[in-house]
Amino acid sequence: MASRLTDILKEAKSGDRVDTAVRDYDHRYGGDVRGGLDERRTDYRNFQNTYYDLVTDFYEYGWGQSFHFAPRVVGESFAASLARHEHYIAHVLSLRPGMVAVDLGCGVGGPAREIARFSGATILGVNNNEYQLKRAARQTDAENLSHLVDYLKCDFMNIEAPDNHFDAVYSIEASCCAPDRPGIYGEVFRILKPGACLAAYEYCTTDRYNAEDPHHRRLKADMEYSGCIPDIARPREIVDTLRQVRFELLDARDLAAEAPPGIPWYQPLTGSGLSLANFRSSTLGRRVTKGSLWLLERLRVVPRGTLQVAKMLSLAAAAFGEAGRLGIFTPMYFIHARKPD
Repeated sequence: MASRLTDILKEAKSGDRVDTAVRDYDHRYGGDVRGGLDERRTDYRNFQNTYYDLVTDFYEYGWGQSFHFAPRVVGESFAASLARHEHYIAHVLSLRPGMVAVDLGCGVGGPAREIARFSGATILGVNNNEYQLKRAARQTDAENLSHLVDYLKCDFMNIEAPDNHFDAVYSIEASCCAPDRPGIYGEVFRILKPGACLAAYEYCTTDRYNAEDPHHRRLKADMEYSGCIPDIARPREIVDTLRQVRFELLDARDLAAEAPPGIPWYQPLTGSGLSLANFRSSTLGRRVTKGSLWLLERLRVVPRGTLQVAKMLSLAAAAFGEAGRLGIFTPMYFIHARKPD
């Protein structure tokens, strides 16, 4: 466990930079009171880049290269469930060879590569985090997919592309990081060709969320702080905003609520850790990781502050897992919308 973790952290910030960055993130964007909503929006570029510089290695270590959730049917592997979730996006958008689609907030490119392989379409990953893009480009080359997958470093609120240019746009649990929804959906509308479509999995609270319940409010605030989210929306806000920017809404529903009997999306965060496939993301796996990091920090094998990052992500796992168990949050409110001809 420790040797694998040190391998994936070998490109992390050195010296005291991790410790300084995580303290700054905690102070500016939440801390104990989980406040900072205004600053998370007005300073969103720094908010996101600080966060993903800190957590990307841990995401890859605990989850793989596709940074999203998915429900599983009985007998399906964790990796297969993630791929199926990605394939559904490609299916809905009818992606095929000759089409060019944008992956909005592409992370390290796991879904972009899978969707390119599955569909044959060309995928342009948009991301403003240089560290993630370097990892994405390296892995794309290693998988011999550079002819189908490319990356653009830019702010997804201001994409460096002409109007009416792309055949499709999709977002997998990424547009929730935007500082305002009219801005992100309006930008998607601008770059899509007339008649082309957007498909996305959005973070949303559900009808079970009660804003008057202190426990619900705390879970929402913890998810926002530890997940780099300015504000988790209600479904109606998503739908209204899409229509506001002139999209034709084709579909909007919570796929988590419709999932067949099986393993819910949040199970890897709340499970016992007895499954080898999910051990690192499980409660037990996170405890082992934190224990290893405590020792590695003291031996100066990993930078000071690394343990604090792990604790922040452990908070995220606990909050997302509990919100999922209570049914007050979904990471897969699915939207499919068309730009009119």
